[in-house]
Amino acid sequence: MFEWNSWWENKESINELKGKPREKYESLIKSIGIKEIVIILGVRRSGKSTLMYQMIDRLLSGGVKPTQILFVNLEDKKLNEDSLDDIYSAYRASINPKERAYVFMDEVHRKEGWESWIRKKYDLKENCKFVISGSCSYLLKKEYSTLLTGRNLTFEVFPLSFKESLLFNSGVLNENALRKGIITDRTKFEILNHFKEYLEKGGFPEILLAKEEFKFKILKQYFDDLLYKDIIGRYNINSRKAQDLALFLITNFASKISLRNLRNSLGISYDSVKDYLAYYSEAYLFFINDYFSYSVKEQKTRPSKIYCIDNGLRNAVSFKFSDDFGKLAENLVFIELKRRSKEVYYWENKGEVDFVVKDGARLTGINVTYSDKIDKREIEGLKEFKEEFGKKVGKSVIITKELEKKEEGIEYAPLWKWLILEDEK
Repeated sequence: MFEWNSWWENKESINELKGKPREKYESLIKSIGIKEIVIILGVRRSGKSTLMYQMIDRLLSGGVKPTQILFVNLEDKKLNEDSLDDIYSAYRASINPKERAYVFMDEVHRKEGWESWIRKKYDLKENCKFVISGSCSYLLKKEYSTLLTGRNLTFEVFPLSFKESLLFNSGVLNENALRKGIITDRTKFEILNHFKEYLEKGGFPEILLAKEEFKFKILKQYFDDLLYKDIIGRYNINSRKAQDLALFLITNFASKISLRNLRNSLGISYDSVKDYLAYYSEAYLFFINDYFSYSVKEQKTRPSKIYCIDNGLRNAVSFKFSDDFGKLAENLVFIELKRRSKEVYYWENKGEVDFVVKDGARLTGINVTYSDKIDKREIEGLKEFKEEFGKKVGKSVIITKELEKKEEGIEYAPLWKWLILEDEK
């Protein structure tokens, strides 16, 4: 345990672990002060462990003794034979017999029965606070939805947004000016320079700081870890079929998918395709976007669209085509909407709307075209959507490369600017 808790011997060691602050997750950091169990979910390497270290730094800065804090990474093979009770009891016996404890368990789902063990400690009013993380949404939600109801607070962590990536490159953004809509020519050029990198290489925190020559190699390793540790290893499925399907989906991202077409194209059974898609979603590798309709039956009979958690991850492992920038832009917008916890769909009739954002009874239609020469179908799709749903449609937006205007009830916004300003809402 001393390997994972260096602050027991040197309090200042946390400075090397806590990374850069992420303003978006300040409420997560503050949650260290409430009694509920904090659960942090998100894709592997998105920064969950770093946020835990920032919570630990907050505790240490607030006067909590280093020995009151226990951090355990349950992917450590040295802990394979130890139960959660073994680990906790050893900590209590050797380090902190009676004072309040703050217990951080990274990748907690590696230990079977974790949810029952934590619930028991919580219900018995054990003098401790639990913060746990996991990289599998369904596994954690399925387990704690019944056993930890009313006892937990959950946060989802994504790779860096474009705004966060700019803040990682200190000096690029003047946040106060930006909130007022003031962007100078010099600032704009700097932002655009970073945007091209972000569009192609994504927002995993370590990738932004890595040397250029190693970025795609590291991203490829991320993909392999996701596929083999969080999907194939966890569910004991056919590695070749799982890899073939994942590569097919990541190459054809931002496209409509049909289970039957996938079955026919790859020679994988219908049930296996359905299961694999669920596993990919649970590991935050892919997101499935459904058709928008007030009829559940119609929604289920339409094909879905597939998106990838990160553009860099996609570019590191997929085949590339000439129209990729348009799809990269569309993928970026979808992930930003999910990062903002929006309820998102797509819609089509004669025309198509890339994203329908449902906020209560209010609908927003968004089309994405990484160009300033707007194809007529982008406009007609939004108009048709407006005609279909009338007053329920509050806003229509076309995301462009540089074009910015408002015309015929449609807002045109540059992608880079929409990403930054959307982050303020």
